[in-house]
Amino acid sequence: MVTRLKSRPEPEEEIADVQSTPDLRHLPIDKVGIKDIRHPVLVKDRSQGVQHTIASFNMYVELPHRFKGTHMSRFVEILNSHDMEISVESFKEMLADMRQRLEADTGHIEMSFPYFINKAAPISGVKSLMDYQVSFIGKISGNKDVMTIKVVVPVTSLCPCSKEISQYGAHNQRSHVTLTVRTNTFVWIEDLIDLVETQASCQLYGLLKRPDEKFVTEKAYENPKFVEDMVRDVAAELNADERIDGYVVESENFESIHNHSAYAMIKKDKIQDN
Repeated sequence: MVTRLKSRPEPEEEIADVQSTPDLRHLPIDKVGIKDIRHPVLVKDRSQGVQHTIASFNMYVELPHRFKGTHMSRFVEILNSHDMEISVESFKEMLADMRQRLEADTGHIEMSFPYFINKAAPISGVKSLMDYQVSFIGKISGNKDVMTIKVVVPVTSLCPCSKEISQYGAHNQRSHVTLTVRTNTFVWIEDLIDLVETQASCQLYGLLKRPDEKFVTEKAYENPKFVEDMVRDVAAELNADERIDGYVVESENFESIHNHSAYAMIKKDKIQDN
């Protein structure tokens, strides 16, 4: 019997890192990374403690002209290495981690997710879920990071002009108020939503009984708002809120008697303006 000696395994060849090779076009890239990757998250909830939801992430870094490409897999590794509970604090940590691991001067992360609030109807008290689109947006450059929170709040607006000139009522429409804020301390998502809904002709509900429908119809009629009124009223509240350092407030009315939307926007940097 002939005993065959096992051959020693050949040493693995080093795998080329093409992304890190030099690029001769001398053109830096402002943003390079991954878009629309979904990941489960836990977000702080004012009434329940935390809320489970699914977020869509966009993650980018700046790429110097000397590199051919970035390491796309590292974005996913960074996302999966962090706990599912996402707060403004952990979001900042993820942003700094991304910048360090990808050896970039500038990093940018956007996290967008549906956020649900269990709302009681105004008269019957019947409860139903309302969903709002929320985004955390972070940018880091050098040692400076900027964090903003964005919420899209659907509301009812009723036209003051229509009410004034019409004998039989006034036209109203659903509106989206988009609020993007930079804060100096923790602010509940619900606080921002409450601020907007309080300034609308009337807020929206997932479920209404007939007494509730009567209430919201009459409330909107007694509280007419132009799109200009909406952004001014919200901006006035933000100016008085010491937790807010800067904001952009936008309102879009999906007009019920026109084939176009009405739009208004106010932005302010309270720190710079002072």
